[in-house]
Amino acid sequence: MVFVVSTASAQAHSDAETKKDIQRHKAMAAAHEGAAKCLESGKKHEVCEKELQAACKGLGIGKHCGMRHEH
Repeated sequence: MVFVVSTASAQAHSDAETKKDIQRHKAMAAAHEGAAKCLESGKKHEVCEKELQAACKGLGIGKHCGMRHEH
């Protein structure tokens, strides 16, 4: 059997791309931490979700900022 690996998909990110990814992950983590603190403060889920969506605008995919869980 012969396996062919595409070099385009196997290429590593450049240093600049990696730094940009790190910044995005940190920003998304901060947005999720803010959502957790919002819920801890007693605010309704809908309010906290809207705050999360605003904080994640342009960062994550979909309305859950790149993270989805059960409920």
